Amino acid sequence: MTTMTHASDFTTLSGDFYGYEQDLGAQELAALAKIREYMDTVVRPEINGYWERTEFPEKMVAGLGELGVLAFPFEETAPFKNSAVFRGFVTMELARVDAGFSTLTGVSSGLVMGSIALLGSEQQKTEWMPRLGTAEAVGSFGLTEPFSGSDAAKGLRTTARRVGDQWILNGQKRWIGNATWADVIIIWARDEADGQIKGFVVPTDTPGYLATKIEGKYSQRTVQNADIELKDLVLPATAKLPGANSFRDTASILMRTRIDVAWAAVGTAVGAYETALAYAKQREQFGRPIASYQLVQDLLVKSLSNITACIGMCVRASEMLDRGTQQDHHSAMAKAFVTSKTREVVAWCRELFGGNGIDLDYDIIRYFNDAEALYSFEGTREMNTLIVGRHITGISAFV
Repeated sequence: MTTMTHASDFTTLSGDFYGYEQDLGAQELAALAKIREYMDTVVRPEINGYWERTEFPEKMVAGLGELGVLAFPFEETAPFKNSAVFRGFVTMELARVDAGFSTLTGVSSGLVMGSIALLGSEQQKTEWMPRLGTAEAVGSFGLTEPFSGSDAAKGLRTTARRVGDQWILNGQKRWIGNATWADVIIIWARDEADGQIKGFVVPTDTPGYLATKIEGKYSQRTVQNADIELKDLVLPATAKLPGANSFRDTASILMRTRIDVAWAAVGTAVGAYETALAYAKQREQFGRPIASYQLVQDLLVKSLSNITACIGMCVRASEMLDRGTQQDHHSAMAKAFVTSKTREVVAWCRELFGGNGIDLDYDIIRYFNDAEALYSFEGTREMNTLIVGRHITGISAFV
């Protein structure tokens, strides 16, 4: 008989000061507890080595599949009915140990499965959703380019040309997560016929697809980001996502996943805070634990206050997603605010370690570095600010 976890016997994280997790359902809490145990006992002991070697622990992905982590968001694959709030806490659990894991799921489950589930054909859903949901296959999402990031709506240069019952893609992509080892990638390209941006489901073994790992990266080092070259890549007409016919359709996917990045930032902040709190209690200076000093407690309380505010914002945005009322400006505000506050938290927590704060053995420098990527991708703070500003003023300040 399966033992069900109840709110009364679920241990809330020290970083969840107001106990938001306790509002989850019993089945959600039970699943979250298993994910927490997996991340703490399987991933945590080895993650620093992988981070330092810039490798992703691919052997651990199957465990995520068994836990249902990649399948939770979609009716076609979810092991049980669950909430967007729960899925946010799952993302937080992954990131509090390693932000690379939250990026893996955010890309493969959120962006790729989301594109197929919301914009794909029945054939595409049947072929890819079950495999992606069990981690039998890993997905990647090709939007950003060497010369096009924030201006993707107007600046995208990758082209798609329809020739009979085929599409031919040419172009380049950059900073594409999971791309060196993914089985399938969603490529966004501008249709030469009408100038609109279209989406395509591309198996990575298709001739004309080349992914080269980006070296020298010092944030989210476990994530395998790549430069991609598409050279006369030929696809059948059925590879096009039938619901992806303009950048508005692309943006509809980004709107749903932006809140995931905010949750990942919360997880990174929680991981940094937990690490700093434990260190402050055991590290002694002048014959006393440094946790007994006022300045150290100030750093911890400021960090926890930021985290508490950010969890509240993420919970509310996810509740709106569950109700179908969340809009682009809501997720944009959450992503901009939370990632900014996370930068403050990881800086305060790293400060608490003194010289030890730059030693990977103490973990904190990993959180410090990983926060920078979260701050920048899925829309910079400035771009997300302009999305909110356009909504509240009614005036677009975009170039």
